[in-house]
Amino acid sequence: MADQIPLYPVRSAAAAAHRKRAAYYSAAGPGSGAEWPSRYQLEDESAHLDEMPLMMSEEGFENDESDYHTLPRARTARRRSGLERFVCGGWKLLCTSCCDWLVNICQRKRELKARTVWLGCPEKCEEKHPRNSIKNQKYNIFTFIPGVLYEQFKFFLNLYFLVVSCSQFVPALKIGYLYTYWAPLGFVLAVTIMREAIDEFRRFQRDKEVNSQLYSKLTVRGKVQVKSSDIQVGDLIIVEKNQRIPSDMVFLRTSEKAGSCFIRTDQLDGETDWKLKVAVSCTQRLPALGDLFSISAYVYAQKPQLDIHSFEGTFTREDSDPPIHESLSIENTLWANTIVASGTVIGVVIYTGKETRSVMNTSNPKNKVGLLDLELNQLTKALFVALVALSVVMVTLQGFVGPWYRSLFRFLLLFSYIIPISLRVNLDMGKAAYGWMIMKDESIPGTVVRTSTIPEELGRLVYLLTDKTGTLTQNEMVFKRLHLGTVSYGADTMDEIQGHLRNPCPQMQSQAGGNNASSTPPRKAQSSAPKVRKSVSSRVHEAVKAIALCHNVSPVYESRAGVGGEAEYAEADQDFSDGNRTYQAASPDEVALVQWTESVGLTLVSRDLGSMQLRTPSGQIQTYCILQMFPFTSESKRMGVIVRDESTAEITFYMKGADVAMSSIVQYNDWLEEEIWMLTGDKLETATCIAKSSHLVSRTQDIHIFRPVTNRGEAHLELNAFRRKHDCALVISGDSLEVCLKYYEHELAELACQCPAVVCCRCSPTQKARIAKLLQHHTGKRTCAVGDGGNDVSMIQAADCGIGIEGKEGRQASLAADFSVTQFRHIGRLLMVHGRSSYKRSAALGQFVMHRGLIISTMQAVFSSVFYFASVPLYQGFLMVGYATIYTMFPVFSLVLDQDVKPETAMLYPELYKDLTKGRSLSFKTFLVWVLISIYQGGILMYGALLLFESEFVHVLAISFTALILTELLMVALTIRTWHWLMAVAEVLSLGCYVASLAFLNEYFDVAFITTVTFVWKVSAITMVSCLPLYVLKYLKRKLSPPSYTKLTS
Repeated sequence: MADQIPLYPVRSAAAAAHRKRAAYYSAAGPGSGAEWPSRYQLEDESAHLDEMPLMMSEEGFENDESDYHTLPRARTARRRSGLERFVCGGWKLLCTSCCDWLVNICQRKRELKARTVWLGCPEKCEEKHPRNSIKNQKYNIFTFIPGVLYEQFKFFLNLYFLVVSCSQFVPALKIGYLYTYWAPLGFVLAVTIMREAIDEFRRFQRDKEVNSQLYSKLTVRGKVQVKSSDIQVGDLIIVEKNQRIPSDMVFLRTSEKAGSCFIRTDQLDGETDWKLKVAVSCTQRLPALGDLFSISAYVYAQKPQLDIHSFEGTFTREDSDPPIHESLSIENTLWANTIVASGTVIGVVIYTGKETRSVMNTSNPKNKVGLLDLELNQLTKALFVALVALSVVMVTLQGFVGPWYRSLFRFLLLFSYIIPISLRVNLDMGKAAYGWMIMKDESIPGTVVRTSTIPEELGRLVYLLTDKTGTLTQNEMVFKRLHLGTVSYGADTMDEIQGHLRNPCPQMQSQAGGNNASSTPPRKAQSSAPKVRKSVSSRVHEAVKAIALCHNVSPVYESRAGVGGEAEYAEADQDFSDGNRTYQAASPDEVALVQWTESVGLTLVSRDLGSMQLRTPSGQIQTYCILQMFPFTSESKRMGVIVRDESTAEITFYMKGADVAMSSIVQYNDWLEEEIWMLTGDKLETATCIAKSSHLVSRTQDIHIFRPVTNRGEAHLELNAFRRKHDCALVISGDSLEVCLKYYEHELAELACQCPAVVCCRCSPTQKARIAKLLQHHTGKRTCAVGDGGNDVSMIQAADCGIGIEGKEGRQASLAADFSVTQFRHIGRLLMVHGRSSYKRSAALGQFVMHRGLIISTMQAVFSSVFYFASVPLYQGFLMVGYATIYTMFPVFSLVLDQDVKPETAMLYPELYKDLTKGRSLSFKTFLVWVLISIYQGGILMYGALLLFESEFVHVLAISFTALILTELLMVALTIRTWHWLMAVAEVLSLGCYVASLAFLNEYFDVAFITTVTFVWKVSAITMVSCLPLYVLKYLKRKLSPPSYTKLTS
C-alpha cells in the first residue's frame, strides 16, 4: 500500500479525492492507464512540489507511512544573517554579472535557428553558418605562452616560486646566487612548455589531416574536389564507400538499387553495427545524377540540437504540379563522423562545423589536475603561513630595529626553503617515471599514458563510470543453445539440427505440393482440419526458419577490386560467394542469430526493403516478400515481421522480444500452433544481464528498475519508491534520467550514491558527461570514466581520470583518454598496482622533499636566534645548490621505486585499494608528523654543532652540514619499505659525491679539520642522536600497530 500513496498532501476532502485518483494511476502500471497523468494534472502541482521536497531520512518513514513529508531538501544551504546575506549576495551578483559580461563580449554565441536549405545553392542561405572545420587545439599562436604560464602560476606553489625568484633582482633582498632560484623554476617551465607544445602540435596535425580530406562536390559543371573545411550548407556532396561523412547531411541518392545504404556510427553513438539509411524517394527516382540541378527543391531542417537519435524536417520540390512534400526523419539523415559502409551516397549539407551533432555532443577538454597536486598546494599554503609567522617572530624578537620591513623580507627569503623549489621538479620527474613504468609493464601490453600529469589519480578513484555492453563484451556474441519445448540443443548437439534441416519436412512437402496446383492456399480447409502435434523435425524446421527471417539483418558483399562502370553512378560487380558475405544489423545479437542459422544450413543470401532470400542445405533458394515490419522499440520490447512465402503464398507473422514482453503473450493455447516466437534481449534487459554477468551486481542482489517517467510528478513518486529500497542496484533509462536530473538532480545523486551499482541505459554522450560532473560536484570524490567509442569521449574528458579502450569502435576514445588500454581486464592492474604505487610514491616523495626544506629552515632559525636574530644565511652558494641536487637528489628521487606490497598481493586483495581513497598517505596528520621530525632533527643538528665546535665558526658549518647530509641519507633509508638495487646505488653514489667534493670546498670548510678524528666522531654523534630515536619509533610502531598490508604479507 505504501507504493500507492500519492505525492499530494491531504488537506481536504477534495485533496482526498485527488489522492484516490493518483493511487489508481499508481496501481495501473504500464498500459493504457499510464497515459492518465498527461490528461489529469492538478493545477497547483508545481507549487506543491516546490514546497514538499523528497524524503531523505529513515525516521520519516518510521513515524508516518505517508509518501510525502515537508522535510529539509538535501544539502539545503545554511541561512545567513541579513548583513552577511547582503554582503555575500551583492559580491556574488557583482562577480557573476562581470563574468557574464566578459563571456558575452569574448564569445558571443549565435542563436540556433531552423533553416531552409536549397539543393546545390549555398548562396541562397539566409544566414551565415560556421565553417566546416574541426578544431581540438587548446591555444593559438598568440595565446599559447600566456595560457601555459597561467595554468602553471594559478597554483600557489608555482606562484610563490616565481615571486621568490624575482625578489633576487632587488639588491637589498638578495640572499644567494640567481641560478639557485631560477634554474629549478626555469627547468619546470621549460619541461611544461615543451610538453604542451608537443601535445598542441599533435592536435594541430590531427585537425589538419581531417580538415584537408578531399570530397567530391556536385556542381552544375560536374564534380569538383573540395576540402572538408571548405564545405558549406547547401552543397551537394558525394561520399564513397568507407569514407567519412564530413558534415550533417540529408540523404538524397545512392548507388544501391534499393534506395538505401548502410553507415557505421561507432564514432557517434558507440554502436559497432551498421545502420540502415533511406534516401529521399523524390530525388532517388530521378533518372540521372545531374537532374538534381534541373529541379527546384529545398530542405527545411530543424535548428541544430544535441539529440543524435531524432530529426524533423521536410523535403519540398516546387517545380512539380502539385508541389511534392516529403517528411524527413532520422532514417533520412547522414550525421558527420559516420562512415558509409555500402554504396555511394549523395547528400545535401544542412549543418556544418560547430553545429553538427558530433561536435555538439563533444565537450571541450579540460586541463586535469590530480588530487595529490591539490593537496600539496594546500600544504604549501600552510607552510607559507608558517613562513610568514616565523619571519614576524624573528623581526619581533629583533625589536623592530632600523628598517624592520627590509629585515622581514630578508627573513622571508632566508626561510623560503620551507617551501622547497625542487618540489615541483621532483614531482614532475616522478610522474614521468610512473608513466614509463606503466607503458613498460608486460602484464598490460599496449597501454599508453597520454596525460602524464595525473598518474596518482589511478590510486584515488571512488566512482568508476564504464560504457556498458561494447566495452565489457567487445560486441561479440555467440548463439549457444536452442530450447524447443522439452528438447534442448547445445553446442555438442547442433549436428542434430543440421540433420533435420537436410531432411525435407513431410508437412512442408505436402503443403508445397498442394499449393503448386493453386495460386492461393486452402486456408479454410487447413483451419478446419484437426490439429496434429508437430514432429520434432517439423518444429526444428520452423524454429530455424523463424530465426532466419525475424530480424533486421542484411547480408553485404564486397565489390570486386578493379571493376567499375560509369564514373559518377555505376553499381560495381559483386562477388556473391559465401566467403565474401558479411552480416550487418543494429544489434550484435541479431547477427549472431543469423550466423547460427547459416552454420546449421539455412543461409540468408540477400535482402532489400521488400524481400528476403534464404538458401536451404540442398541449395534451393526460398524467396519471402516482406509485407510489414514492426521495428523494435524500448516501449514494446519486441519486434515482428509479416512475410509471404513466394512458393506457397503462405503468409506468416513472426515475432520475437524480451522475456518480460513475450511471457504474457506466449501461452499454451490454440493459436500457439500458428504463431512462431522466440525470446531475445533488448537494451534494458541487456544492461541488466551484463551487470550480472560482469558481477557488477551479485546474483542474489535486488535490482530496482526505474519506471519510465515523463514529468516532475512521476519522477517524484518513483524516487520516493526507490528511497525505500536498501542495498539495491538501480537500472534507469536515459529518458527517465533526463527528467530526474532536470528536477531532482541532488536528490537523485544522493540516492544513487547509496547504491552498490547503478546501470544507465540508452544514455546520450552529453548525459554520460553530465553524470560524471554530477558525481564530482555532489560527492567531491574522484571519478574515472571508461569507454571504447566516440560517444564516450565527453564522459572521458569530463571525469577526473579517463581510460580509453582500443576496440572495434575505433580509437577515438583511446586518443581522447588520459590512459589507453587494449583490454578491459587491464584496468584492474592499472588501478590496483600502478595507481597504488604512483600515489604512495608521490606522497612519500612530496613529503620528504618538504622535510628536506623544513630541516634546513629550522637550522637557519636556530642559527639566527643564537646570533642575535641576524638575517644572515647559514649556508651560501654551492652548498645550498649541492644540498638540493647531487648530495640528496638521487636517494630522494629513488623513492619512486619503492613499493609497500607486491603487485600480486595488490591484485589478490582489492580491499587494499579502499584505503587509498581515504587519502591517509598524504594528509595534514602525516604532514604534521614530518614537521615535528624536521624541527627535532634541525634543532639537534644545529645545537649539537654549536655545542661541539671549539675555536672557529667554520667548524660549525662543516659539522652541521656533513651531519645534515648523512641524516638525509639515513632518513631515505628509514622511509624505504622495499629496497631496490638502484636505491642502494643512489645512496652510495650521493655519499661518494659529497666526500669527493670536500676537497674542492675549501671556500666553505677547513680541509685540515675535516680530516681529523674529532670531526668524524662529532658528526657521528650528532647524526646518531638525530636519527636513532626515529628508527626506534618506527620499529615499535610496526610491532604495535602494523599497517593493513603487512598482515597480508606476513
